[in-house]
Amino acid sequence: MIISDRINEFTFSPIRKLTPFANDAKARGTKVYHLNIGQPDIKTPDEVYDYLRSIDPGIVAYGPSEGEPELIKAFAAYYHGIGLKDIQESDIMITTGGSEGLLFIFMVLCDPECEAVITEPFYTNVSSFAKMAQVTLRPVTSRIEDGFKLPPIKEFEKAITPKTRLIMLNSPNNPTGQIYTPHELKAILDLCVKHDLALVVDEVYREFCYDGKEFTSILAFDDYASRIICIDSISKRFSMCGARIGAIVSKNHEILSQCLKLGQARLCSPVLEQHAGIAAMRAPQSYIDDVKVQYEKRRDCLVSELQNIPGVRCCNPRGAFYLVADLPVDDAESFCIFMLRDFSYDGQTVMMAPASGFYINTELGKSQVRMAYVLNEKDICNAMNCLRKGLEAYPGTTR
Repeated sequence: MIISDRINEFTFSPIRKLTPFANDAKARGTKVYHLNIGQPDIKTPDEVYDYLRSIDPGIVAYGPSEGEPELIKAFAAYYHGIGLKDIQESDIMITTGGSEGLLFIFMVLCDPECEAVITEPFYTNVSSFAKMAQVTLRPVTSRIEDGFKLPPIKEFEKAITPKTRLIMLNSPNNPTGQIYTPHELKAILDLCVKHDLALVVDEVYREFCYDGKEFTSILAFDDYASRIICIDSISKRFSMCGARIGAIVSKNHEILSQCLKLGQARLCSPVLEQHAGIAAMRAPQSYIDDVKVQYEKRRDCLVSELQNIPGVRCCNPRGAFYLVADLPVDDAESFCIFMLRDFSYDGQTVMMAPASGFYINTELGKSQVRMAYVLNEKDICNAMNCLRKGLEAYPGTTR
């Protein structure tokens, strides 16, 4: 049987590709600390479980392709609550996770061989979504030496070609934790106006901004509303990663209408999960406030531990719950495999995501890893002790 050339152009996600090594380590009795994936150990709101225990639908029927009306209403009320008073229910389409929203936008705005400009490092799965839509990503590189700050606007303009259809940002950023300022966002929007492009911003981590940093949503720029698309999700906000419920938010109803064609093709997003999302949005603000405090403490713990390991370099992320660390190794992927296949300390080891897959030019991330500070502080400290001992044992350590 022939395998398509198309699928051979895809790669396994660096977030999950080393899972067989982790499974083998667990089978040997080794405890694995998972810093490779943004799966929080924080409890989902009680309201969700109260709903799940109460349901007896008789039939789990198809829902509307654009999303359950009550969930759309809940999203609109949420935006009003964070100061985005102009967002209406008609501006919202529910998707099967933010991931589906990104794929839909690529397919609606781009023909095969069109291009999208994106900052790198970027959320690695965007590369797969672009390949599905036969879109070429043109990267603008942010660097660890500069704290992964947004590159100069002139670098974005250099990346724009006649084939470019959109610019894509992620703020707070996965994997760097960078948050873009109102001035930076406006500059990108002005560039989009100049070249008649859409601006797509993934804001799924908007609640998690630290050090008193305030978040500015792209949806606040009313004067540019027709070219703005926001991607949202309940996954991280309510620790519901497996529910796979997201949203596309835009004042451009032509874009939403075209997305609905794709939504109708997949019939509907999961209905029970949508209603669980409605329940989650009834959780008190104190739930989000408490979670944010926990993540900031975990960030401080992880950064402090990394800074005390010789040869390791990292930035202090301002938001989300990830960071990129540069390790003193010849090859981060080989090191990550070593940690799972060949190493343990006191019966423990750590799983990280090699960062090369978060770049178009994979050499840029060759010695870097992405870590998610989604575990409690004790587990983070134990994981970093494993990392320290692993670097001492790894034959490819370069310091």
